[in-house]
Amino acid sequence: MPFVLYLLGLAVFAQATSEFMLSGLGPDIARDLGVSIPAAGWLTSAFALGMIVGAPAIAVLGARWPRRRTLLVTLTVFLAVHGAGALTSDFTVLLVTRVLAALANAGFLAIALATAASLVPDAKGRATSVLLGGTTLACIVGVPAGAVLGQYLGWRSAFWAVAIISLPALLGILRSVPSRGAGPATVGRFHIRPRLAVLLLLGALVNGATFCSFTYLSPVLTEVTGLGVGWVPLMLALFGLGSFAGVTVAGRYADRRNDRLVLVAGGILLVGWCTFALTAASVVPTVLLVLLQGGLSFAVGSTLIAYSLYAGSATPVLTGGLATAALNVGAAAGPLLGGPAIEAAGFRGPLWVSAALVGVALVAGGSIKLVDREGPG
Repeated sequence: MPFVLYLLGLAVFAQATSEFMLSGLGPDIARDLGVSIPAAGWLTSAFALGMIVGAPAIAVLGARWPRRRTLLVTLTVFLAVHGAGALTSDFTVLLVTRVLAALANAGFLAIALATAASLVPDAKGRATSVLLGGTTLACIVGVPAGAVLGQYLGWRSAFWAVAIISLPALLGILRSVPSRGAGPATVGRFHIRPRLAVLLLLGALVNGATFCSFTYLSPVLTEVTGLGVGWVPLMLALFGLGSFAGVTVAGRYADRRNDRLVLVAGGILLVGWCTFALTAASVVPTVLLVLLQGGLSFAVGSTLIAYSLYAGSATPVLTGGLATAALNVGAAAGPLLGGPAIEAAGFRGPLWVSAALVGVALVAGGSIKLVDREGPG
């Protein structure tokens, strides 16, 4: 893989850390800026909304620029607004910086996916795994590190850390990314083909299943499994390790473009969520399934994104934007579905919702040929 892909992955690591780290910083931010904890939660919602809206919108704008320029502009904005967020004492300003950071993040990831696909056109799966590997490493390393920084040096230090991590990626992109990209004519010809539409839907469903259970994993572990709160960070890290392994392995197999690979893995993922729901009260199955479901969830999800890039290879920038939006629709919808499930069925409810979402994805995926070795679909 070209070294520049790992620089892009470093930027994705910083951005994913920024997206997820507020789960551990919210109370400190609320106390420091004089707002309620629910109000501090708006920062997370604002980021999610910015990601969903920003990915296709900035991809459309970015399609008219060379990719290097778009990557540099979006990453520079991302870095700058984290500095501004770290300096402000006004909650409204911080909220605005989160929206701007999300827009920049979404645009960067959309263009980065297209850039990675163009650098290794016959290995889109491996290229995608490098980028999404940054997200899984953020869960393992970035978010816990942000929590530690917030605890000992204050929440602002976590914002500065994200900005500092982004800097070498910015310099590396300036030196290493080819300056080329799609033009206005590509935008005008774009339309979503059936195969691409199904793949985007599947990506949203699988990612929704992932974040539905991941969001509520802590109460599952403490209230159902009976583990102490001290075990929760370790189990979250175990899920992250599984995710990283899943993304890495999937990158090797996604480029074979074989429907059966993703459908079989999706079937095992469905069985895994059902088994997790049924055995969540037992420690050993829970530990094993946290690792397994993390691996399978991200393996299937990253493979679907790679297939989307193959299906939309004629318009890679816009396809990258739509893929980014689909992932974030799932990440936002999953927790929303999990909340009522807890009310209805207790803390096992999100696990059953995850199983249902994967089941719907398998039915939809079985209705169409997911990949075409001959070209865009």
